[in-house]
Amino acid sequence: MGATRDKLYNISGEMYFKSVYKNYVLIGLLLILSQTGLMAQKLNIQSPNKKIKVALLKEQTGADKWFLRVYYGDTEKKEEVIPRIDLGLSRSDQDFADQLKFIKAGNPVLVTENYSAIHGKKSINTNAANEVVVSFQNPSKSKLNIIIRAYNDGVAFRYQFPESGGNFVVKDELTAYTVPPQNKRWLQKWNPANEGLYTAMEGAKNTVHQEWCYPALFNSETEKSWFLLHEAGLDETYCGTKLSDALDTTKYKLTFPNPQDGAGQGEVLPKITLPWKSPWRVIVMGSLADIVSSTLVDDVSPPSAITDTSWIKPGAVSWNYWSNNHGTKDFKVVTDFADLAARMDWPYTLLDWEWDAMGNGGNLEDAAKYILAKGVKPLLWYNSGGKHTYVPATPKDRMLTHENRVQEFTKLKKMGFVGVKIDFFESEKQDMIKYYLDILKDAADFEMMVYFHGCIVPRGWTKTYPNLMTYEAVRGAEWYNNGPELTATAPSHNATLPFTRNVVGAMDYTPVTFTNSQYPHTTSYGHELALSVLFESGLQHFADRPSGYDELPDAPKSFLKTVPVSWDDTKLLDGYPGKEVIIARRKGSAWYIGGINGESRTEKTKKISLSFLPQGTKYKLLLIADGPHDKAFFTRRLLVDSASTVDVRLLRRGGFAASLIPLEN
Repeated sequence: MGATRDKLYNISGEMYFKSVYKNYVLIGLLLILSQTGLMAQKLNIQSPNKKIKVALLKEQTGADKWFLRVYYGDTEKKEEVIPRIDLGLSRSDQDFADQLKFIKAGNPVLVTENYSAIHGKKSINTNAANEVVVSFQNPSKSKLNIIIRAYNDGVAFRYQFPESGGNFVVKDELTAYTVPPQNKRWLQKWNPANEGLYTAMEGAKNTVHQEWCYPALFNSETEKSWFLLHEAGLDETYCGTKLSDALDTTKYKLTFPNPQDGAGQGEVLPKITLPWKSPWRVIVMGSLADIVSSTLVDDVSPPSAITDTSWIKPGAVSWNYWSNNHGTKDFKVVTDFADLAARMDWPYTLLDWEWDAMGNGGNLEDAAKYILAKGVKPLLWYNSGGKHTYVPATPKDRMLTHENRVQEFTKLKKMGFVGVKIDFFESEKQDMIKYYLDILKDAADFEMMVYFHGCIVPRGWTKTYPNLMTYEAVRGAEWYNNGPELTATAPSHNATLPFTRNVVGAMDYTPVTFTNSQYPHTTSYGHELALSVLFESGLQHFADRPSGYDELPDAPKSFLKTVPVSWDDTKLLDGYPGKEVIIARRKGSAWYIGGINGESRTEKTKKISLSFLPQGTKYKLLLIADGPHDKAFFTRRLLVDSASTVDVRLLRRGGFAASLIPLEN
């Protein structure tokens, strides 16, 4: 292990803290003190279910550098999953990394929370973590705390400057994850819109060393444990970060935004005012099923800032851009998609860019009146505006300031619009983080739903501002307009997203297209239908043209009329990134299943166990799977229960969807 070998100390005694408070049980902390009396500590924190352990260790070099190590497993002898997480910050006035003196570890507490979610993977969320606050001081005797939590499905930690007074710049964050070189990894090259493809790599020897987007997925050498790196609880006191192994190929270090992001606007280094806490550094950990079902990114984020949420309504949306990039310029096209939403019982339709140039029979006001008369509610697109984007599309700058937003939201409210899509942010600098959050706050005052495009990956904001319905930050179906690449890559890409991007929050992929846009897709009709269940988004934009849905057989058409977009529970039934995925989601007492084959050369037959169903209840199963070719369906109806299994054939690039409705007694 070389010169940086961990310093292991002889055990002179074990001190367990166990005390009961009104709301906290103090458990899980072990301090091992050396016989030298130098107070060099090794500290272990375990998750409540004892599967995850976090150790705080000091480097043997004498530099008083501290780092974390993370273990996972069911037994006492756990697998060392992340051997080292470097810690520290560099501030404009002084550093907090080398020569950090351990002061104390606070009493560990059991942190629990129960909260409800209007949309997402689960409606009722419960979490528990053992937390400890470790205090250090640097040679100038300035204080730094590290807050560490071990959850049942991962680890979260953050930095805290507890002292009051002073404004500073954070010059660098030294957090860096050492990943064993043999680990498999799924990474996306950094791009400000977060719209790249994930690359699967067998290990570090195959890795291109560069900057990477969140979230990043890894699988250990034994293939028993998986972990996903992300961040959460980001607010206007910091900037967004990303991962980089460009300077040290053995580590993924957190880095700040690039100067050129956002057309060069905004400061790269975040400015902070003491006292201050950083965003959470989040490691979702466990089996693949644990990764897919985890809500850890939301769990560590602040609670809802909106008291009355009755006006926030998830739902399906008709959308004209995919099939007609200039469709909103044409009043007739807009009304056709309003009619589609009405026929399909979808509550919303979106008017995308160029609505301010609408002609051929009506303008924006006429369109709003027509849509509302159909029993559908309109949503409206905006350019985020400002010098941070080169995109000239209008209307521009109407969301840029508080005064702009109040004026625009007032107009929209009067016309009956209930939500806005805001596009082209192109930066995660501190000023842009503030801009995002200011939009959400002002929109909430006008009971306006929001979704972001050309944007940041979710950081837990939907928990705090549940009017944030979804984000793009994904290479979605829109890319069939941009070139031929997605035609070949979509099957594997679609089978990767449920394990990566969609884990951390809603994803506006704009799925379920049966016809072709500028470039064709090779995914089967069954594959496309499955995406309505596999991809979670509080506003689910079904992107095909009206004929694509009108010409469907009765079973898939009815399925798309009723499939939910918000869920009470989520379970991974089977899958592996890029190869296949089968997910079951519950709404009320009904279950829905979506499954796809991400491979282009191999047909598959999957035996699906329905053991996740409650015992003693019979369900009517509607299975809509691949037919004899990729543009045909095979429909089957069965009576099933928790003891049943169902065989499903998936074509190459194929898929299926199913509903399970409880049988009425």
